[in-house]
Amino acid sequence: MDRILIIEDEVVIRRALAKLLKREGYEVAEASSVTESETQFSLDAFSLIIADLRLPGGLGTEVIEKCAGTPVLIMTSYASINSAVESMKAGAADYIAKPFNHDEMLIVTDRLIRQNLLFRQNQALRKDIERAYPVWGMVGQSPAMQAVLARIAKVAPTDSTVLIYGESGTGKELVARAIHEQGERHNAPLVTMNCAAIPDSLMESELFGYEKGAFTGADRASAGLIESADSGTLFLDEVAELSAAAQAGLLRVIQEGEVRRLGSNRLKKVNVRVLAATHRDLIERVQKELFRQDLLYRLQVVEINLPPLRERKEDLPALADHLLTRTCQQLNRPLCTLPEQTRACITDYDWPGNVRELENAIERAVILCDEETITPELMNLKRSGERDHPQSNPARPRASLDEYFVEFVQQHEGRMTETEIARQLGISRKTLWERRQRFNIPREQATRKARRS
Repeated sequence: MDRILIIEDEVVIRRALAKLLKREGYEVAEASSVTESETQFSLDAFSLIIADLRLPGGLGTEVIEKCAGTPVLIMTSYASINSAVESMKAGAADYIAKPFNHDEMLIVTDRLIRQNLLFRQNQALRKDIERAYPVWGMVGQSPAMQAVLARIAKVAPTDSTVLIYGESGTGKELVARAIHEQGERHNAPLVTMNCAAIPDSLMESELFGYEKGAFTGADRASAGLIESADSGTLFLDEVAELSAAAQAGLLRVIQEGEVRRLGSNRLKKVNVRVLAATHRDLIERVQKELFRQDLLYRLQVVEINLPPLRERKEDLPALADHLLTRTCQQLNRPLCTLPEQTRACITDYDWPGNVRELENAIERAVILCDEETITPELMNLKRSGERDHPQSNPARPRASLDEYFVEFVQQHEGRMTETEIARQLGISRKTLWERRQRFNIPREQATRKARRS
């Protein structure tokens, strides 16, 4: 049951209000002054405090700083704009003038209690998320990681755009979240878009939104991710995959703070901080005319380069312990341990998939573990010399996402169906068809191969 404290020196008004609230199912306590309320009650134990503005010995707004976040509704018979403004400046949740309508009082009371409940739930959820995925969970004492953390600390309080470079699985999104959480926009949304996962035909509508009738199937207007991130942060993962049209629109957002929905001739002002990440060489993309040079200049105001795990192996023991503890908690398993033999295997391995691969390996080991010790066999790792990795073989450069797609489709289209190819690539059949068109790999080529075989 929600508890409400009424601080009112006029007995008739106080008791009438208490009666009204009790009739609605609230538990009500009463006091005639701020001093009396402090001595008789624990102010943070209430869901709402309703206080008169003018009380014996001081103002009702004085209770705001004493109640540890409990919302305070100020009521007064001296109804004026000035007193309302001053109450809100002092931190009041809302303001109501006497004599008030009973229905109005109940509506405001219910709203403030619900808002406070949602706020507390949100705070609890944020704490749970921070425990499971701490912003500074980028564990590492190596010089490379300390340089990354130092740069995050410098850039986070600003509104500058940041370009995050790093191999797949190094934690680029975690860096973006750290920048957002440590910045001035931490109470606003962080909106994430994986540019590589969205077909070119849908990229503009996803980013910028669209008006009703803008294209076939647009039966209603819809805001894009940029509008959703207004006042907050937009994180574009794999930004190198943006289409040319999306790059042009994003440049306007960064330069002018304006966004135009598809099918609209009206520009809307937005206030968005843009963070971007990629594993690609954007300078090379610019030289090949696949990425706008002016957009690159706008994105790389500050660069952060995330080192792969193989370049900071001194961080592996602490990182493995951190991930093991978190995984055991998430899976509701007893805390497991890593013996020296397993630690040696972890340190010796090159981790081509970086932190993501380490996290997945530990999760698999915890699931398969019958006791509380993670053995080397459960980690299923081989020493560096026993296994080829793209990163550890300098003679073979790493393929880009596009190159990998083309190579995979050409190798398998003669013996796999389109559904099987799409499933192996982790994309839809529609996306597979669109990328075939982009890279000039028509379906007929696969048909001819299948017939010859």
